[in-house]
Amino acid sequence: MAVSTSGAGPSIEQRIAEELGVRRGQVQAAVGLLDGGATVPFVARYRKEVTEGLDDAQLRSLEERLGYLRELEERRRTVLASIDEQGKLTDELRTQLLAAETKARLEDIYLPYKPKRRTRAQTAKESGLEPLADGLLGDPTVSPLAAAAAFVDASKGVADAAAALDGARAILVERFAEDADLVGVLRERMWSRGHLTAKVRAGKEAEGAKFSDYFDFSEPFPKMPSHRILAMLRGEKEEVLSLTVDPLPPADGPATGPTEYERAIAARFGISDRGRPADAWLGDTVRWAWRTKLLVHLGIDLRMRLRRSAEEEAVRVFAANLRDLLLAAPAGTRATMGLDPGFRTGVKVAVVDATGKVVATDVIHPHVPQNQWDRSIATLARLCGDHHVDLIAIGNGTASRETDRLAQDLVKRHPDLKVTPAVVSEAGASVYSASAYASEELPGLDVSLRGAVSIARRLQDPLAELVKIEPRAIGVGQYQHDLSQTSLSRSLDAVVEDCVNAVGVDVNTASAPLLRRVSGITAGLADGIVAHRDTNGPFRTRSALKEVPRLGAKAFEQAAGFLRIPDGDDPLDSSAVHPEAYPVVRRILTETGFELRQLIGNTAVLHRLRPEAFVDDRFGLPTVTDILSELDKPGRDPRPAFRTASFKEGVEELKDLRPGMTLEGVVTNVAAFGAFIDVGVHQDGLAHVSALSHRFVSDPREVVKPGDVVTCKVLDVDLVRKRISLSLRLDDEVAPPGRASTATPDDGGARPGAGRRPGRDGRDGRDGRRGRAGTPSSGARGSREDPPPTSAVADALRRAGYQG
Repeated sequence: MAVSTSGAGPSIEQRIAEELGVRRGQVQAAVGLLDGGATVPFVARYRKEVTEGLDDAQLRSLEERLGYLRELEERRRTVLASIDEQGKLTDELRTQLLAAETKARLEDIYLPYKPKRRTRAQTAKESGLEPLADGLLGDPTVSPLAAAAAFVDASKGVADAAAALDGARAILVERFAEDADLVGVLRERMWSRGHLTAKVRAGKEAEGAKFSDYFDFSEPFPKMPSHRILAMLRGEKEEVLSLTVDPLPPADGPATGPTEYERAIAARFGISDRGRPADAWLGDTVRWAWRTKLLVHLGIDLRMRLRRSAEEEAVRVFAANLRDLLLAAPAGTRATMGLDPGFRTGVKVAVVDATGKVVATDVIHPHVPQNQWDRSIATLARLCGDHHVDLIAIGNGTASRETDRLAQDLVKRHPDLKVTPAVVSEAGASVYSASAYASEELPGLDVSLRGAVSIARRLQDPLAELVKIEPRAIGVGQYQHDLSQTSLSRSLDAVVEDCVNAVGVDVNTASAPLLRRVSGITAGLADGIVAHRDTNGPFRTRSALKEVPRLGAKAFEQAAGFLRIPDGDDPLDSSAVHPEAYPVVRRILTETGFELRQLIGNTAVLHRLRPEAFVDDRFGLPTVTDILSELDKPGRDPRPAFRTASFKEGVEELKDLRPGMTLEGVVTNVAAFGAFIDVGVHQDGLAHVSALSHRFVSDPREVVKPGDVVTCKVLDVDLVRKRISLSLRLDDEVAPPGRASTATPDDGGARPGAGRRPGRDGRDGRDGRRGRAGTPSSGARGSREDPPPTSAVADALRRAGYQG
């Protein structure tokens, strides 16, 4: 029969409103729009009046919580129905279930009623031993053996008094372990008091040296950072570490007497040692319940909680870094040459015109073993001259610095070319090169040359090129291959969608992968738009999009504002003004007496207008304000202006670095503990969070983001372990001479260049090569790869709270 879940606790909308600190009406409006098929970017940009200004971050949080709470309600209905079918659903139990605010609490209450495999307690109950258990618990003055004698019955499988007492204990142990309120209290106490302890497995010391910081390690659960949790879990997965969930901090000596958890169980059921006949037996039962049931169950729960919290933080970091990379400054529509560096197989060359179309390709061999330096420069000069190249994009993998030097030599020998070299991330380039889309987009072009094309295009427009790659393959996260891929993909896809829609898309040049990320555009519609464009020519108006097969009114509503048509028939079609709001613009034109082309960009006139004068029943003040801002600067790009880093001449390898040097570099990745910076020596250095600013920094992204060009100081260099300690505080002191530096903490799998694996022709594999924001593929690096730091800088890391 149907079981109602209404009547207890706040509604889903109310809970979300309280969590977000907004009004319930705002949440209800947003939920209605999302349920109606609207996307987060559309709601955030074009429905501000309806939600009263909820931004994209709030809407993403709302969307996530809405999914969780709806899953909770669905599970609640299932649990209520299950217990009701058993005939055990009392009013009190119903109230408890309806009041459960988390999935964990709901499952705790359901546990005694959850269908399970046959247990010893069930067998004991069927043998009639529950009255014995109840009797001893209720009256400890009774002798256990004497009471048990009355329950001996061979026909029921109770051979003697000892067997009866064993059965009674099993019943009580299960009862204690399934008490929802008790389990909840013990779980939170264990979370606040417990530690995760790691020990190295016998004989794994050498093999697992990269996990050496965890060979004898213990830390409280609440203080463990994400990257450390994931490092220890990976060490366990690789069978190097043994992990133990300890419910209490390490004791100074052997524990005596009942633990605080056992005392809590005893207090819950009124058990105490007062010298009565059954007290000792009940005390043993409590100890048995804790050690064999509750500790095991809660240990599993807390490991899952640790992993979940670590994954959530790792996903957050990955998403934040991905957002910064996608919104990196574009070089714009300029003819660009892409160089995919290599030694034995040569440097692959691709020239693309201002629109990204491939106009020339070649392969040169300037490096060992061929050493065709002059011939290579001549080839590059010819290609640059023939195709009016403005920029040279150099992939940052193997032979990157050598190829950068080649480009600099080209500039010196041919100043008339006026080209600017720039090193760019090639993270995920091999994934794109081998993809079906690359085959379709660049038919007949060799796979190796496709990488050079991608490198050139990602300098022109990082967002437009990187959307062609699965977000996970871009590699700007910690331990990404250890995370829940469903959760990771959902988060990263949301980031890509938000970035694409924040920038907007030229519908006449956008690739199908880029169009698929536009609000309301499915993969099929994206292909349809491209096909229609190829057949009928460029779109002249936004309304012409309605002619695309299967692009209906809803899709047009969601997408139109984010699709741009530069040089179209209507100037508004190149702006972020939604077609539905064009009537507002017409009223503004009537009021001012200007033609549209006269009004666009006319700051003096637009700033004199009062937005309130153009508000009507459909378009409120937020929308009108946005329209006036857009008319002032139509199609403005939220991304920063393009600039390149200039690597110091003569500093090309790790051995060229000296403490005290001041260098320019590019931030390649940002983790919880600091920022990795490419200073042009094939190995990124680390600026620890404590060295990013003179003020306290809780989140490194407050100071730097991937793609930022920064000036940093070399504090220390460890040639043996290839580690560089950097600081953005240029007045920091360098490490004392002779001290080996290792001031790079566990990078959480985020340090580009660490643990590289050889790829084709002895080079690093494309997905394992150092990138501005790249990470190796799964297993390419461990967590903490080296012995504990010994330098002064490393000591500072420990003082700052870093333990491994």
